[in-house]
Amino acid sequence: MNLNYNKTIPIRGDASFRKFYRRKNKHKTSIIVYANKEKEKNLLNYDAINKLLLKNKILAPKLYNQNYKNNYIEIQDLGKKTLFDILKKKGINKLKYFKKIIKILIKIQKIKQKKIKNFEKKYYKIPIYNKRLLFKETSFFFDWYVPKVINKKKVSYINRKLKKEVNLLLSKIKLPNNTFVHRDFHVSNLVINRNNFGVIDSQDALFGNKAYDLASLIDDVRLKTSNELKNLVYKYYFSLNKNKLDKIFFKNDFEILSVLRNLKIIGIFARLAIRDKKRQYLKLIPYAWNLIEFRLKNNFIFNDLKSFLDSNFSKKIRMKKWKSILL
Repeated sequence: MNLNYNKTIPIRGDASFRKFYRRKNKHKTSIIVYANKEKEKNLLNYDAINKLLLKNKILAPKLYNQNYKNNYIEIQDLGKKTLFDILKKKGINKLKYFKKIIKILIKIQKIKQKKIKNFEKKYYKIPIYNKRLLFKETSFFFDWYVPKVINKKKVSYINRKLKKEVNLLLSKIKLPNNTFVHRDFHVSNLVINRNNFGVIDSQDALFGNKAYDLASLIDDVRLKTSNELKNLVYKYYFSLNKNKLDKIFFKNDFEILSVLRNLKIIGIFARLAIRDKKRQYLKLIPYAWNLIEFRLKNNFIFNDLKSFLDSNFSKKIRMKKWKSILL
């Protein structure tokens, strides 16, 4: 890659194929996003979604330059500090910050436009986050995690039963897929920009269930929060939507989507370690299990799934040190 820039500094990447660089100019900086794999999603779609967010007065990176042929775009640098950097400190009033983010989420959820032009002047139509896609995502758990922690002779049986349970949960989802979903709405994708928060990493956005991004934010595997805080954030969101939501249906979907999302995340973290040698995420797997356990124990619709997981994924498996498995 030759960007022809005098000064570019590599930035620590994320869980994708992308690479990031901070370009320093005299008076400002910008971000280079480089993607030689899945470049349509990571460059074209990312630009289109950012344009849509900006159009709706939500802070997102502006496009400065693009060189699609050479696999990169140059976008606005919203800042170095994320909300995660603030909330991980001791003594911080976390609820105060979460309330600000909830207001941004509600603003995001008001987006109705489903087509937007990218920098190639082509329309990008935002896909629907349907149940088939939700099941496909949960398959990361079946395909990458289960074979590594379960005896080979039992893998087929375990996965067959789990798939049946997942399909049963999907059949119990109530809300329509008519809400803009960032799909990875958590504190590491919210950048501090003066007195505002910028939204990044939005290339996977879809139209789906209204409860999804809230579940992503509250049951975030990267940031440990108390159950009390989780409940307070949930109640605050609901207080701003109380005349627009069915309380029972919304809670039902929130908990189902949280469980499915964290099963997916465990599978993705296993794949990152096994396939891509990105092992830094493995330490988060035990907390992902904790989040699943918290939701399973409070809703009778999870009784069968909870019983099956408890019988086949012991505490020892859930807290397992992954280095011994992978090396």
